Amino acid sequence: MNSKFKIIKGGVVAPRGFLASGVFCDIKRLGTGKGSDKGNKRDLALIVSEAPATVAGMFTTNQVCAAPVKVCVERMKNGTAWAVVINSGNANACTGKQGLQDAQEMVRNAERALNFPKGSVLVGSTGRIGVTLPMDNVRAGIIEACVELGSTLEHAAHAVEAIMTSDTRPKQIAVEFKLDGKTVRIGGMCKGAGMIQPGMSATGARPAALPLHATMLCFITTDAAIEAKTLQAALQEAVAQSFNRITVDGDMSTNDTVLVLANGLAGNSPLVAANVSSRKSALSQARLHNFEVFQSALNHVCLELAKMIVRDGEGVHRVVTVRVNGAKTVADAAAAARAVANSPLVKTSWHGGDPNWGRIIDALGYSPAKIVEEKVDIGYSKTAAPAFAKSASARQGKTLWSLKRGQPTKASFKQLCAAVAPKEFDLHINLNLGKAGAVIYAADLTEAYVDFNKGDVGNPGSLGG
Repeated sequence: MNSKFKIIKGGVVAPRGFLASGVFCDIKRLGTGKGSDKGNKRDLALIVSEAPATVAGMFTTNQVCAAPVKVCVERMKNGTAWAVVINSGNANACTGKQGLQDAQEMVRNAERALNFPKGSVLVGSTGRIGVTLPMDNVRAGIIEACVELGSTLEHAAHAVEAIMTSDTRPKQIAVEFKLDGKTVRIGGMCKGAGMIQPGMSATGARPAALPLHATMLCFITTDAAIEAKTLQAALQEAVAQSFNRITVDGDMSTNDTVLVLANGLAGNSPLVAANVSSRKSALSQARLHNFEVFQSALNHVCLELAKMIVRDGEGVHRVVTVRVNGAKTVADAAAAARAVANSPLVKTSWHGGDPNWGRIIDALGYSPAKIVEEKVDIGYSKTAAPAFAKSASARQGKTLWSLKRGQPTKASFKQLCAAVAPKEFDLHINLNLGKAGAVIYAADLTEAYVDFNKGDVGNPGSLGG
C-alpha cells in the first residue's frame, strides 16, 4: 500500500459533502436482457455534492456518441457542477433529436427536484443502443432518487448497483490521505464488462495519436480543493494510464465517460500543478508535493477501477497485462500492445492456457509498429506487484522467455504452459529497437463471451446492449 494514502470504505460518499442513491424505475423493462440480476435491479443513480464542485471529464472518442455525452461535453464548459444523474438499461445512443431532448430533460428534472441552478447537473447512460428512454419512468425515478439520497455505505452500494448492466459485481473504491494536515478523500464507482476498449479525451475529439477502436462509466468524487485546469490535467493523466489502457473485446462504446467532482470541503489549500500554472516560480515545494500526492491517489483509484472492469469482463477467465518495451516510439509500443491484446487468436490461446508465441509475434508483425523479427523477445511472468513495492524484484517476478531475438528458447512447453496457467499473468514483449514502452490490461476470449453476446433473435427480450 502506498504510504501516502490508505483504502477506506464508502465509495463516492466517502468524501465530505457527497450523497448518493440508487432506485428501480424499470427503464429496461422488468426481466429482460442479460447481465446483472434483472429482477427489481436499481437502474437510476444520483450523486450529489452539498456544495458547488469543480468538474473534470473524459469522454468517448467514438464518432457516434450518445446524447448524454453531448450534453456533458457542453455543460462541462461551466466549470462547476452539483450532481450527476445516471441510468442503466438504455444507452440513449443513436436516438436522434428525441434522445438529445430526453438527456436534457433528465438534467433539468434533477435540477428542479434538487433546487439546483440551471446547468449544474451532468448525465450518464448505459444499456442498449438505439432505443428511446421511457421518460415517464425516468422522471419518477429522479424524484425517488432525490428522496432517497444519503451518505451511508448502503447508499453508495445502491448507486453502484443502479449503473450496472452486464456487470456481475459492483466496482467501487475510496482512499484517504493528508494535504496541509487536512484529511482528503477520493471515492469512485464504475461499471463495465463488455464493449470495453475506451479511448477517451476531454472533449470527445479524437487526437491523432489515440487508437481507433458495453460501455464503461466512471464517477469520482473528492473533497479536495483543486483548480479546474489542474483537476482536468490530473484526470487526463490518470485516465491515460488506466481506463485508456484496458481492453476486453476491442470495442469502443458510444457512451464512455469519466467524471470527477471536487467540492473543496476538505479545506486544503487549492491544488495547482506546475505544468498548468502561469505562476510556476511562486509555487512552493509544499504545494507541488500536495499535487503529487493527489495525483498519485487519483491514479490509484482510476487504475484499480479499470482493472475491476477487465476482471469482470463478459466471460473473462484470464487477465493478462501486456508489457511492451524497447519500441522506437510510445505510439509504436501502444500499437504493438493493442494488436496483441485484441487478437482473437491470441486471446483464445490465453483462454486455453496455450503459450502460443507464434500468434503473438504474428500480431506484432501486422501492427503499425516498427518490428524487426530477429530482435523480438517474448516472455511470461507472475503479475507484477504495485509500482510502489519496495524493490524491483518484489515488483516483478522472474520472466520465463519463450522467444529471444526472434528464436525459440530452451524453455520447455511444460514450463511455458505453467507460466500462462494462472488466472492473471504478465506478457513481456521487448522489441529491442528503442527505449519506449506501453502497458495494456487485457482479457482472454471465451466461449462464455460468445454465448453471452450472440443473442437469441427468437427472443428479443434476451438480447444485450
